[in-house]
Amino acid sequence: MHIRGNMLWLSTTHFSDEEFDMIKLREESFDTKQDILKALETAFDLVYQRVKTTNEEEFTKTVDFFAGPKSKLQILNLLHDHVTHHRGQLVVYLNLNGIKPAQYVGW
Repeated sequence: MHIRGNMLWLSTTHFSDEEFDMIKLREESFDTKQDILKALETAFDLVYQRVKTTNEEEFTKTVDFFAGPKSKLQILNLLHDHVTHHRGQLVVYLNLNGIKPAQYVGW
């Protein structure tokens, strides 16, 4: 859910006109594995649509970010890198617990 929250925060804040609601995000709860998987799938789809519909010139614009000014392209790269980082952690965790992770599916 950390991955999902980060994707929603970055995509809402930098690739939409909506206001990100951290309180609402923190209050969400999911009861089953299927609910969690659906929430993740929906988040990935939403981010994809937001980035896909972003005008190419927008990616060169600089935005305020807690780590200093960044271009929207840098924000997109950060979003991707964050997902990759945590996916790698999850693969290691699964392997250490004798669980074979799902095969990586590329682009």
